[in-house]
Amino acid sequence: MQASDSLYHRLFSDPVMIEQLVRGFLPAGIAALLDFSRLERVNAKFHAAWGDRREGDVIWRVPTLAGEMVHIYLMLEFQSTPERFMPVRVQVYSGLLWQQIIDGRALAPGGRLPPLLPIVLYAGEARWNCPTDTTDLVALPEDSPLWPWQPQVRYHLIDEGRLRAEDLARHDSLVALLFRIEICDRPEDLPGLVRQAVAWFAEHPGHATLRLAFGDVVAHAVAGLVGGPQAATVPMDIEEVQGMLAERIKKWEQELIAKGEAKGEARGEAKGRAALLKRQFTRRFGALPADVERLIDTATPEQHDAYMDRLMDAQAPSDVFPGLLRPGE
Repeated sequence: MQASDSLYHRLFSDPVMIEQLVRGFLPAGIAALLDFSRLERVNAKFHAAWGDRREGDVIWRVPTLAGEMVHIYLMLEFQSTPERFMPVRVQVYSGLLWQQIIDGRALAPGGRLPPLLPIVLYAGEARWNCPTDTTDLVALPEDSPLWPWQPQVRYHLIDEGRLRAEDLARHDSLVALLFRIEICDRPEDLPGLVRQAVAWFAEHPGHATLRLAFGDVVAHAVAGLVGGPQAATVPMDIEEVQGMLAERIKKWEQELIAKGEAKGEARGEAKGRAALLKRQFTRRFGALPADVERLIDTATPEQHDAYMDRLMDAQAPSDVFPGLLRPGE
């Protein structure tokens, strides 16, 4: 079960998560340019034409080691289907951000606009197969002389569902653990991932808000894999959720065992009914035809009862299995 957009907003409102995301999941070389010790949240108060800025949007700015400011524009996508015109949305938001910088007189006289780094973090189930830039969206042939005047916008896509668990395991970061928990499809693997998250927080004191957010991430994952409430009524620390997880996994295992035993009992009862029916039929009418034996072996308990009732009053085998046997057989 994927976490909500508001929860991702909380997670990536922490500078640790932003730094780890850039270092681990963006093209090599970008992180080496940036001075993460001076990361700063941007309170961007702008609205797009189609409505208010979404809660999931998070904007950070960080200077390069050369002193330039780079705005990391993190757009968190939680749509059920990919967005084909995402490059257009990125273009609009980028323009609004630049306009806010201009209107706020944040540029020195003659200064240039800061570069942007748009990132789309997508957590939907369907594969993101949409363009990551505007080139494929514009109705122009490749050799058109109009291309120099078309907007050129692109974003970096992180399609969470396409990340491989074995590749993520090589990253020693909370972001990688987040993705591993989110894509985990085996309940028995969750405790180990949570232990790693708890160990990370033990080695890095503080981060109280992030600890609570990770507690909610685990609660969502548990609800999706083994059932139960998606989140606690009172926010739970990651270590508290770890205890809840152990209890919930134990209960889940007990439920699986009980279901297995019930299925085993049902199979045993069906075999017993079939054996009894075969024995009674053979005693009255002799050897079972192969088709009849197969029918008995695949019958339901209700069908076994019906055959046995017919057998009690039958004068010939065809009275018990009229669909398979003709009178006289």
